[in-house]
Amino acid sequence: MKTEEIRMLSDTEIRKKIDESDRELVTLSIRVASRQLTNHRELMKVKRRMARLKTILRERELGIR
Repeated sequence: MKTEEIRMLSDTEIRKKIDESDRELVTLSIRVASRQLTNHRELMKVKRRMARLKTILRERELGIR
């Protein structure tokens, strides 16, 4: 999900996406620990997506953008 797409979402939708990403991160972490995950880049993609979501939400709270 690109930054422009995230900016078009409402705050509640962003929070929902953060929760979904958090659940996905836990699932991927479990799969990494049990050696079931073949593509480890998925873990980094989810972390970056969550960071983008949190950053944009924080910008809105501070009134930066």
